[in-house]
Amino acid sequence: MHEEDTVKIMREFRDFVSRGNVMDLAVAVIMGAAFTAIINSLVTDIITPILSLVTGGYDFSKLMIQIGSGDHAAQLTYGSFIAAVINFLSLSLVVFFFVKALNKISSRRKEEAPATKSCPYCTQDIPEAAVRCPACTTVLDPAAVPRELR
Repeated sequence: MHEEDTVKIMREFRDFVSRGNVMDLAVAVIMGAAFTAIINSLVTDIITPILSLVTGGYDFSKLMIQIGSGDHAAQLTYGSFIAAVINFLSLSLVVFFFVKALNKISSRRKEEAPATKSCPYCTQDIPEAAVRCPACTTVLDPAAVPRELR
């Protein structure tokens, strides 16, 4: 490779890495890892002990079937699978309620947004109470214009 090719590739790589969507993805991965740690702690430290109370302290992870005999017999540890399924369902339930709460908060924000309508001439979004479009100056409701301004 020539020096010019190396410089060109490095420049292309720099442009690629500094694009907004790559940075957004990096931030999302970091935030996802942090969120995963929080959710895992919630499931392990809070939800699993509650499930343990419900099941009488039964530890599913110890369930197994021994295949063969002797010290080196294979063990089918299906209890670990059951524990993983319970952890997955618990985690899914927590994430479901978290997303549901976030959706409720975001819907409140949408409701608080001022009501708008679209100008039939320029399709600009304008406040619902507007009588004249600020973009194209079209009178939208001639009857609503005060008499002294007609």
